[in-house]
Amino acid sequence: MVRRIVQAPLRFKARLAGALYFIAVAMGVCGEAFVRGRLGFGMTLVAISCNVAVTLLICSLFKETHKILVFLAAVFNLVGLAFEARQWYPRGVVIAMVFHALYCLTIGCLVFRSRLLPRLLGLLMALAGVAWLVFLSPPLSRQLSPYNVVIGFLGEGLFMLWLLTMGVRIEVYASKSPMASTPLTPRTSSTRTSSPPTSS
Repeated sequence: MVRRIVQAPLRFKARLAGALYFIAVAMGVCGEAFVRGRLGFGMTLVAISCNVAVTLLICSLFKETHKILVFLAAVFNLVGLAFEARQWYPRGVVIAMVFHALYCLTIGCLVFRSRLLPRLLGLLMALAGVAWLVFLSPPLSRQLSPYNVVIGFLGEGLFMLWLLTMGVRIEVYASKSPMASTPLTPRTSSTRTSSPPTSS
């Protein structure tokens, strides 16, 4: 019973995060590379909105793993998305990607610790974070391009596809749930026994 209660919303939440992740990436790439002007900016805003939802959904999946890391992951990505919306590039540094890199590193740690997903995905997300962190130095990012971009998209892409198609390991989440560790004791009703009347 507990597994059914946990399973239904959790799988939906994971796959919804994967679907919104895919939409965000598609809109972001189209808005930056193929479409210009107001339409391109509008697509970028849609991508940012989807990423906000993805951040909240993914962080809610790992809320039982490590609350501080979950909080840091949410802050890193939401701050980065705010910088992306403002299109702020101090001294040519894509500051939004730097915060996104920290987010990927943190999510990679959470995936590795939680075992809700294969640990390989955690390593790939952390590797994607390292690849995006290169944007902290514009000359280095230009020198390593396109290899860092390929590594970043590969790590995040596999993570996104796993969420979309496989979800998370329900049995691991159920074992971490407080409901699963609380035994259900059947209610017992007290029965009254009457002694046969005695004759004096």
